[in-house]
Amino acid sequence: MLAPVETRSVSPVFVGRADELDTLNDALSRAAAGEPQALLIGGEAGVGKTRLVEEFATAACRRGAVVALGGCVEIGADGLPFAPFSTALRALRRALPDELAAAAAGQEEELARLLPEMGEAGTGRHDEEGMARLFELTARLLERVAADRTVVVALEDLHWADASTRHLLSYLLRTLRTGRLVVLATYRSDDIHRRHPLRPLLAELDRLRTVRRLELARLTREEVGRQIAGILAYEPDPAQVDDIFERSDGNAFFVEELAVAAHEGCCAGLTDSLRDLLLVRVETLPESAQKVTRIVAEGGSTVEYRLLAAVARLTEDDLIEALRAAVGANILLATPTDDGYRFRHSLVREAVGDDLLPGERSRLNRRYAEALEADPTLVPADERVMRLASYWYHAHDAAKALPAVLDASVAARSRHAYSEQLRLLERAMELWETVPEDVRARLRPVDYTEVYPPRGCGPATTPLRYLDLMAEAAVAGRLCGERERALKITKRALHLLEDENDPLRAAWFWVQRSRLVQALARGDGWKELATAQDLVRGLPPSEVHAEVLAMVAGWSMLHEPGPEAMTAAERAVEYARMVGARTIELNARLTLGGLRVDAGAIEAGLAEMYEVKGRAAELGMNTEMGHRAHVNLPSALEGVGRSKEAVGILEEGVLLTRRAGLPDSEAWVWGNLAESLHSLGRWDEAVTAAANAQRIEQSAKPRTGGSMRLALLALDRGDLPEAARRLSAARASFGTHDPMPQYMLPMSQIALGIAAAEGRPADARTELLKALDTGFPPGTQRYGWPLLLAAATAEAEALGLPAAEPDRPEIIGRIRKAAKTLATRVPLWQAYDQWLRAELLRAEGRFAPEEWAAAVEAVEPLERPYDLARVRFRSAEALLASGSGEDERDRATELLRLAHAVADHLGARPLADAVALLAQRARLTLTATPGPAPDDPARALGLTSRERDVLRLVSAGRTNRQIAEELFISPKTASVHVSNILSKLGVSGRGEAAAVAHRLGLFPAEVLQAPSAG
Repeated sequence: MLAPVETRSVSPVFVGRADELDTLNDALSRAAAGEPQALLIGGEAGVGKTRLVEEFATAACRRGAVVALGGCVEIGADGLPFAPFSTALRALRRALPDELAAAAAGQEEELARLLPEMGEAGTGRHDEEGMARLFELTARLLERVAADRTVVVALEDLHWADASTRHLLSYLLRTLRTGRLVVLATYRSDDIHRRHPLRPLLAELDRLRTVRRLELARLTREEVGRQIAGILAYEPDPAQVDDIFERSDGNAFFVEELAVAAHEGCCAGLTDSLRDLLLVRVETLPESAQKVTRIVAEGGSTVEYRLLAAVARLTEDDLIEALRAAVGANILLATPTDDGYRFRHSLVREAVGDDLLPGERSRLNRRYAEALEADPTLVPADERVMRLASYWYHAHDAAKALPAVLDASVAARSRHAYSEQLRLLERAMELWETVPEDVRARLRPVDYTEVYPPRGCGPATTPLRYLDLMAEAAVAGRLCGERERALKITKRALHLLEDENDPLRAAWFWVQRSRLVQALARGDGWKELATAQDLVRGLPPSEVHAEVLAMVAGWSMLHEPGPEAMTAAERAVEYARMVGARTIELNARLTLGGLRVDAGAIEAGLAEMYEVKGRAAELGMNTEMGHRAHVNLPSALEGVGRSKEAVGILEEGVLLTRRAGLPDSEAWVWGNLAESLHSLGRWDEAVTAAANAQRIEQSAKPRTGGSMRLALLALDRGDLPEAARRLSAARASFGTHDPMPQYMLPMSQIALGIAAAEGRPADARTELLKALDTGFPPGTQRYGWPLLLAAATAEAEALGLPAAEPDRPEIIGRIRKAAKTLATRVPLWQAYDQWLRAELLRAEGRFAPEEWAAAVEAVEPLERPYDLARVRFRSAEALLASGSGEDERDRATELLRLAHAVADHLGARPLADAVALLAQRARLTLTATPGPAPDDPARALGLTSRERDVLRLVSAGRTNRQIAEELFISPKTASVHVSNILSKLGVSGRGEAAAVAHRLGLFPAEVLQAPSAG
């Protein structure tokens, strides 16, 4: 009778969980319809999470879904990164080999960091975007695999997850957009104490509307009775059910253990101790089987058969008999791949492990380590170094553990698992002083370090130093987001360097501190960079020296562009070339190009930036420089008014950064694209681009740019509450620790515009004066002109308000004075200059039609429809206010119609309302006169309405200057129109054009009469 019970300690009847299973099946149905689903299943140990997942997986398979299971393992705490994702992807590869290969095509090198079977992992540079790139590629891989079939990815035991797994899961659940995909994860809720690393992730995921969270409750008495009946295959005695229910408190696993123990007659001897309950059946096994369970308990969540055989040191027959007994008692299970064994429940493994004596535990770990060193093929290749490091560390053999831990840190870095790399490096630093000097002397930097050295700080043949470990740990901490820990490490390193004459190492650590201080919003990072610059001053060229200069130039470009920044960039390029630091060279050249644009050497600067973009493309788009070029170059183009050119590069950049899996770079590109689309009058597209920048951002600065663009669009459309909300979000994201002009000036412009629109002129002036007191650094004219224009417009709108009158002359004077400091080297800035002059005259109560006509002429060629509509409106207003004649009224009517059409198309409600109000007051109609008939020859020839007007005057014998005066355009613009007309008519001169117009009867004879003299 005992045999059936031994194999059925797990009830064949699935008890309870009907509601939870319905929720999971509903998620499966939604996923099958193309809506990705994410679920978290929590519950105490033994409550039935795994059983629920198994039942759901079985049902999902029956419905045609592909199920990929992956489990976190406790060795993750020792640095085995991405374990559940690797296992799940491996399962997908077995189930869908062709589909997975097609989905991963072109990105195998990166994805091999998660699934080594895809090939050799790439050896590219490790930077801030390395992990983000891997995460993005993984998310898109799963979306592509699940494009045509339903896929379930189940990750168990999230409470054991390594930090990299937690980060990847968070990214995945936040960014899944398409695909027939269900992602679910289980965790022990009773293990999640206040400081457990999973706790903040759960809180973060709770805020996502796309994630559902299930908490499994304990079983009721009725459910316990049904579970016992399933285990025993007969109805149990009610008193027995009461007893087991009371002792198990409804925990499904404890019910199983108590039911089997009671049936085997062990119940009388059991205490209430959980440990005793879990160990009671282990202790009834033969001694050899107990020995094997102890070995398996210390080997990890799963132990391969060949490794177990090497450690157990039993004959094969004895080992198999011992395993048969443990499996028969339902204590151990064979793994799904049939190459190893694991405990049926982790609680039993923990109890067996806790029962080991301290010396016994270290001895078993040593045997595991020795067996693995003797035959590395005993475990999967991607786990080998991590497990060896764990075994030697827990064997308390520091001399063996240190190199093993360092090897594991290198493996973690190669997988972009920087959290695990940091933990392993900290373990190496902990072991350092306990390791004999001769062992440390055999360790070489080139074997264990990537970021530094070698960086010009000494030959690679020198022994590894404690400072080298600190350098690697500082960078790992920065890359994985553990910036506080990294900052502490740099502080300790610099303290150690106080007693050494090693300026290059010290400068390198100061550069890291600068980056960390900025990332932690502790300051702008200049003090740290200046210290590094002082340390390398006068030293021979080196990679560290070049990087310091490149960092100084980059910082200065964003904060204080000028001659010193230019000099630093030029020297950085020179030094980087001398030492062969190609990435630093391109980085510095891109900065140099931007600085040249800011300094006025616009074509030379843009040419430099275009060349860097081309070189980066030659090196491959996965380089950091390639992505930066697609951000900085179009930003420079937009700054000088070449928005359409910028859009082409940015659209290319969106595709390239997305393909490379770089969300932060993609967010920057989207933010810049929103700005250029806004300029070109493609506002709906700009809103989408800005929203994309915020949706995929990973850091505060792209989020700030997206919020600013959305705020300005809302302001232009008259949605003041939305504009204020977006501005507040921008300021909250960016803060005040690092007042860069490219953020602070546009935010001041938006705040000023909101205040003016809400009738708060004093607040608008306050924003202006704060900006003027700070000043406009060289190269910030792209931000300075719009701010001054917004201030002048606010003053003009406040004309006549008693509260705004006293300080008006002073404010206008300060605006004029500030404008004189801004460059006017390109047509865009010249147009702003002319526009500002006209606006300031309006603020003084003077209507100057000629100034506004000049502003219209300056803005017309710029392809900025909203700006053109605004100046046309003001030009019409000036014409009507000047009391001119009928010709001026006709011109004003035309200008208002054009402005209103643009405002209406863009949804610029304040401008549209202002135009309509002015037209109403002037008794002008905004409805255009009926246009040419559909069969009108002018339309058939492709002539626009303006070209039709110009052709009428050409046919009447007007010169370009006379045409310009009559149509209120510039002679240059009139000349362009005449050239276009000649081209469309296919004629070579004005006389032929007039003849064509006469032959086709385009104009009545009376309109061709020459004007009377005078």
